[in-house]
Amino acid sequence: MFEKLRFMLLQVRDHADPMRLQEVQCFLRSLRCEPHQLATFDLLAGAPNQRELACVDVVLIGGSGDYSVVTGGNWLPPASDAMRELSELSKATFASCWGFQALASALGGNVVTDVSRAELGTHTVTLTSAGRLDPVFGSLDLSFPAQMGHQDIVDRLPPNATLLASTPRVVNQAFVMTGKPIYGTQFHSELRCADFLMRIRSYPAYIETIAGMPLEEFIATCRETPTVSTLPRQFVDWFLAQDG
Repeated sequence: MFEKLRFMLLQVRDHADPMRLQEVQCFLRSLRCEPHQLATFDLLAGAPNQRELACVDVVLIGGSGDYSVVTGGNWLPPASDAMRELSELSKATFASCWGFQALASALGGNVVTDVSRAELGTHTVTLTSAGRLDPVFGSLDLSFPAQMGHQDIVDRLPPNATLLASTPRVVNQAFVMTGKPIYGTQFHSELRCADFLMRIRSYPAYIETIAGMPLEEFIATCRETPTVSTLPRQFVDWFLAQDG
């Protein structure tokens, strides 16, 4: 059954961004699916319509190195409309980093830019009581390392969202929409340490603005995140069990 699933990755990345393809590769690996199963959609150029969404089984919403939910652009309202459509359809959705923020905002939450709460590198995430009982997150360790790279913060979750995980600096690290197969994580479960370091080298301003230390010193603080790397596939396996 898994081999027949069709995925769509919604991306907010310039065509010249080398991380555009890297993001695809990282999701392919974390899902353990074949390239032909994963189509991409450029949200900067438009938004998927209901017919296009109906053609896929699972929607993924990725990160963004250059764009912000807070500052937005002409492309953001149509993208937000598409995310509300996902919720109305109860379409299986897994959102990461920028996707987490965009989904939260589209469904009625609030996103702010706050450098004082920015997180960059490998941070320890802790499950809430709801997270420990959740069918997708519940198999994770109570606390686990995860890769982060953000200065926009989900300050308020959408109505009907259940908080699943937090860090000391940012309370809203993961949520599920109650009664829907729709999950979001502020952290990057799809990235290994090497993937994260490759990505951060493409956005050097993050090192200067957030980490406040030389690149090599920063690299030494990053570590592998084996526990959370299973999350995207666990989400899909759970969805299949519900669906069939």
